Amino acid sequence: MPRTRRPYPQDFRDRIVELARNGRKPSELADEFEPTEQTIRNWMKQADRDDGKTADRLSTDEREELRELRKKLRQIKQERDILAKATAWFARETEDLPPRSSDS
Repeated sequence: MPRTRRPYPQDFRDRIVELARNGRKPSELADEFEPTEQTIRNWMKQADRDDGKTADRLSTDEREELRELRKKLRQIKQERDILAKATAWFARETEDLPPRSSDS
């Protein structure tokens, strides 16, 4: 099983990206600090997206917003399903069936 570790703090990532943008090579930074060269390159690409320099993928803010929207959608769907089941249960209990929809 691969070894996992906690994500690096954002301020650490920002400092590494700043060093790379100021001329340090990602390979040098990887040797000096713990993250791999590819990890540093990924951080640089994401920082470019966040700064609006590239638009090939979602920025961090957009990604967070999408995550929140998906979470809200899951919750709304769950609430809808609960309401549908409750409506059906109450209809059976009262023996009162709701009228059929006119669009069928």
